[in-house]
Amino acid sequence: MANWNDPQPRQTGFGASPSLNGEAIGKAGTYDQGLRKHMLSIYNYMASGVLLSGIIATLFAQSGMAAQIMATPLRWLIILAPLGFVMAMSFGLHRMRTTTLQALFWAFCVVMGLSMSTIFLVYTGASIATTFFATAGAFAGLSLVGYTTKRDLSAMGAFMTMGLFGIIIAMVLNMFLHSGGLGLAISILGVLIFAGLTAWDTQRLKNEYTVVAGTEYAGKAVIMGALSLYLDFINMFQFLLSFLGNRN
Repeated sequence: MANWNDPQPRQTGFGASPSLNGEAIGKAGTYDQGLRKHMLSIYNYMASGVLLSGIIATLFAQSGMAAQIMATPLRWLIILAPLGFVMAMSFGLHRMRTTTLQALFWAFCVVMGLSMSTIFLVYTGASIATTFFATAGAFAGLSLVGYTTKRDLSAMGAFMTMGLFGIIIAMVLNMFLHSGGLGLAISILGVLIFAGLTAWDTQRLKNEYTVVAGTEYAGKAVIMGALSLYLDFINMFQFLLSFLGNRN
């Protein structure tokens, strides 16, 4: 006999509520799997880019070409070229195909490697390696925090972005002042700022997946996400090296 007074009758068989719960669980599982694949693609691009830059920097420095070219005005082309690639990728993002963006990313990593070759002229190989692995460990921990935390890091990201503009201005000023104390302060603040940006960018990229999943922009989002994390890693490494590295 049916229980007409029960506002939520228990159903069995086809069309019962457990099937709806199962469908929701299935969708959640598919989303989580897609998110992991998306983030793994970003990390793979980023790690491959860092590796490529490191190889180029090492070979360019060991060949002796770095010392020769950096003593000529051509050094400014090598130093400023990475910025040109970043601007081209950022402003041309919506007009470019995914394959074009990929090519620009790898070209950027090569040019960045040429630019970074100068660290081998200034610092010992042992201190470069030690600082690199220290940065890798810190980056992994900070990125994990950004991925797993439930706290919204948007406010921190905005604060770190403003701090980034501050240290850029301070770096330009120190080019004329040549202050060792100011240089040390810039390096310490630079490490802290890019540490915060690493956590924030990771959370931002994770949240971005909700918007780009299943769209034609997803491939571009992977590349631009890798670029963001690459810049966080490289800048944190360079600032850390500036006050931890042993000079030749």
